[in-house]
Amino acid sequence: MDLLLWGVLPYVSLTLLVAGTFWRARFDAFGRTSHSSQSHESRLLRIGSPLFHFGMLFVVLGHVVGLLIPMGWTDAVGLDDHAYHLMAIGTGTVAGIAAAVGIALLVYRRLTVTAVRRSTVRGDHLMYTVLLGAMVLGLTATILNSTGMTDDYNYRTGISVWFRSLFTLQPDVHVMAGAPLAFKLHIVFGFALFALIPYSRLVHMFSAPLRYVVRPYVVYRRRDPEPTVDRPAKRGWKRVS
Repeated sequence: MDLLLWGVLPYVSLTLLVAGTFWRARFDAFGRTSHSSQSHESRLLRIGSPLFHFGMLFVVLGHVVGLLIPMGWTDAVGLDDHAYHLMAIGTGTVAGIAAAVGIALLVYRRLTVTAVRRSTVRGDHLMYTVLLGAMVLGLTATILNSTGMTDDYNYRTGISVWFRSLFTLQPDVHVMAGAPLAFKLHIVFGFALFALIPYSRLVHMFSAPLRYVVRPYVVYRRRDPEPTVDRPAKRGWKRVS
């Protein structure tokens, strides 16, 4: 089971993410949208959407720093383990709560606004379930770990080491054996979410309008204030082409 979860599942999830994203870009370019329902309801959307998106942005950045940067690097710049955890817990908790409140408002809006609920497709239910599960499990793992209920487990010497080993194609599955259950469930839901991204509305995160900054200018002709009916007609050789 450890081999399947920590040695096979990450690569299956990555394969589905890359293959699905390529397929959507190649055959469904105009369908890679968030299927906005702003026209149905905007009051809750104006509050929940920024909270969720900005909260998730900082959550992802926190995961990148915590998983990819080895402990030796932060020790080398004078940031000891205690200071690192205080900073990570402080910023991570704020970002996680903001993202959780945002997604809660968006789900509440989707359930209570009739027009928004009718625009919900079948795949959205699975996507919201996995997304909420990953977020709740992540916050639970953080709370349990910060309160000492996981025997002061240090994910930087366990989960981070395993995660970096995935890039060498030699996953250290035994490192994950000692991780608390909350962290393991959070990781499983996280990889499930990665696999679902190309096949749900979350694929719109890869649809940034990057070509907009390099597109050619749109030239507009100035409307002539003088009516053409009062202007004397010019001979063909006098006309300006």
